[in-house]
Amino acid sequence: MTAAQRTFVMVKPDGVRRRLVGEVIARLEQKSYDIVEMRLFTIDETLAGRHYAEHTEKPFFSELVSFITSGPVVAMAVEGPEAVSGCRQIMGATNPLQAVPGSIRGDFATEITFNIVHGSDSPESAARELELFFG
Repeated sequence: MTAAQRTFVMVKPDGVRRRLVGEVIARLEQKSYDIVEMRLFTIDETLAGRHYAEHTEKPFFSELVSFITSGPVVAMAVEGPEAVSGCRQIMGATNPLQAVPGSIRGDFATEITFNIVHGSDSPESAARELELFFG
């Protein structure tokens, strides 16, 4: 049996606005992942800057910050076997045009910026993001 792993998943403002929070949670739970912490709140610019720190010098940084602070998000700590890769598979490719049908982004996302969800891309990112959002 594979050891449990913890990762970070966030329903972004577009997913909250479109009332897809329950759908995202259902898909995670249907694959037997556990939501071990969850909070609904609006990210401020300071947290957004820390979350997207690796993109600070990129031309799209201000667009990322503006979008992620535009409304409430649902931040979750998700746990289960191979949670990082498993949750990312459930979400689908970052670009919705490349996301397979049946994935969250493949079924609901419309463009790369407004792609419903964020998920940690490695155990190291998960640890950093969980610390940022849940301390």
